[in-house]
Amino acid sequence: MNKYIFVSGGVCSSLGKGVAASSLGALLEGRGLNVRMVKCDPYINVDAGTMSPYQHGEVYVTDDGAETDLDLGNYARFTNAPLSKANSITTGQVYDAVIRKEREGRYLGRCVQVIPHITDEIKSRITAAAKEDPDTDVVIVEIGGTVGDIESIPFLEAARQMIHECGRTNALSVHLTLIPEVAGGELKTKPTQHSVKAMQEMGIQPDILICRAPAMLDEATRRKLALFCNMESDAVFTSYNIDTTIYEIPLVFFNQKLDQVILKKMGVESRHAKLDAWHSMMKHFKAQEGVVKIGIVGKYMELHDAYKSVYEALFHAGLANGVRVELCKIDSTPLEDYSKAAGILGKGGQEVDGILVPGGFGQRGINGMVNAARWARENKVPYFGICLGMQIMVIDWGRYVLGLDDADSSEFNQDTKNPVVSLLEDQEDVVNYGGTMRLGKWESLVEKGTLIFAAYGESRISERHRHRYEFSNAYRKDMSGTGLKLTAFTPDGALVECVEWPDHPWGLGVQFHPEFKSKPTAAHPLFRDFIAAVKKKAR
Repeated sequence: MNKYIFVSGGVCSSLGKGVAASSLGALLEGRGLNVRMVKCDPYINVDAGTMSPYQHGEVYVTDDGAETDLDLGNYARFTNAPLSKANSITTGQVYDAVIRKEREGRYLGRCVQVIPHITDEIKSRITAAAKEDPDTDVVIVEIGGTVGDIESIPFLEAARQMIHECGRTNALSVHLTLIPEVAGGELKTKPTQHSVKAMQEMGIQPDILICRAPAMLDEATRRKLALFCNMESDAVFTSYNIDTTIYEIPLVFFNQKLDQVILKKMGVESRHAKLDAWHSMMKHFKAQEGVVKIGIVGKYMELHDAYKSVYEALFHAGLANGVRVELCKIDSTPLEDYSKAAGILGKGGQEVDGILVPGGFGQRGINGMVNAARWARENKVPYFGICLGMQIMVIDWGRYVLGLDDADSSEFNQDTKNPVVSLLEDQEDVVNYGGTMRLGKWESLVEKGTLIFAAYGESRISERHRHRYEFSNAYRKDMSGTGLKLTAFTPDGALVECVEWPDHPWGLGVQFHPEFKSKPTAAHPLFRDFIAAVKKKAR
C-alpha cells in the first residue's frame, strides 16, 4: 500500500507549507523512497492559467502542459518527483468533474453532495497520482489555504477519510503553524494550540507538528506544545528563520530527525540518508565570492512570486559560478523613453552587469522592454530573453537594425504593417484564451557553434513552452540576412526557438521557459552560462 502524508497549515497563510512539503520530499528521497507530490488548491479556477500573476504568483508549467500553482515549482526544485496534470488538484477541477458525471447520469439519480461525491473525487485524484508510477512509495499531499478556511474543508475532510481508511501507519498528518514573537522576545504557543484544536474538530489529529518560529524552540516549549496538542514531544519540530537560503531547510529538518520520526510512524525500516547533493550545494553557497547585478526588466515587479522560478534559477546559476546574484527589479514603463535607459540601467542608475527580460502577456511596458534590449545590445551587456524576452529581441532588431519603425508583435499592435512576431495561423480565430497556447514539453534542434549549443552540449533538447505568438517566418530572411542568428528550431524547422546577437558577449533569447527545469543542485545550463558571461564581463 502507498503511504500518504497530508501537509496542512494553520494560524495564517504564507508560512512556507510548499517549502516544508518539498523539504520533506527531499529527505524521504534521500532515504531511498520513491516520492510523489500533490498540491490541492481551494480556488474555483480550473487551473492557474488565466489568473494574473498578482493574484497567485507565477504559473508553473509541467511537461504535459498543465498550468499550475507555483508550489509545484518548489516540488521540482527540491525533489526528483515527476510532475504532471495529476499533481495539481483544484476545487474547480473537482466540481467540474462531479457536475459532468451528474449530467451524464453516472450517479444513477442520487442526490449529489459534498460527502461523499466531492470528497470521493478528491480521493480518487490523489490515488491516481500515486498510481502513475507503480514504484511510488510515499505521496505527499499539500492542502492549500489555512485550517478554518471554508474553501479547504472538502480537502481536509478527504484527508480525514483517507487517514481513517488507510490506517495511521499508512497516512499521516503534518501540520505547519506559526509561533509568533511578542514584545520582550517571548514566543507564544496559544495560536498553535488553537490551530491544532481546529484540526481535531475536523476529525484529524496531527501526527507531526512543524512550528514556524523566529528561533529554535527549546525543549520546554516543545513539551508544552506536545502536551496541549496531544502528541509526543519528539514529533514537534521547528522551522526557524535562517540567514542562508531556503535550500538549507532539508538539512535543518534532517538535523532535527524529522525524517527518522516519520519513517518510524509509517513503519518503514530505517535507511541510510544520502544527502550529499544538499551538503555540496551549501558548500557552494558558503564559498560564493563577489556579486553580479542582474536587471530583471518586466511588468510584475511588485510581487516577488510573479517571477519566482526565474529568480530561483538565477540563484542556482550563481551557486554554479561561485558568485552571488543580486536582483535589480526594474519596471519597464520608465524605460519607454530611450534617453532614460542609460540613466536607469547604467552608471548613475542600477549599474547592472546583465539584463534578463522574462515572460509575460499584455501591452503595458513593452516598449520599455524593447529599449532595455536595445541598450544591452548596443552597450555589449549580457542579455537573456525568455519567451516574451526573445520576442522583444526580435522587435528591437526589426526596429533598430532593419529600420522597420513600426516592427511589433500583433499581440500588442494588430495594425502594424510589420508584425515580426505574430499569431500562428491556426490560432487566429481562437477567442477562448484558456488552454489555447503552445504548452508543455516540445523538442528543439540546436545549431552547432552557437551559444545555445555550447550551453546544452547537444543538438536535440526538450523544454517547456507557454505562449501563443511566434517569430514570424515572413521575416526570417531579412533578420538573418542582417546578422541576427537563428540558432534553434522545432524539429520540422517550422518555428524559430532561439535567436542570438552577433558580435556580442552573450545575447540570447529562447521561446521556451528554461527556468522551470533549474535546481539548486543542478543549475540550468542557459542560466549557468548567462551568469558566467555576466561574471566575466563584470571583472
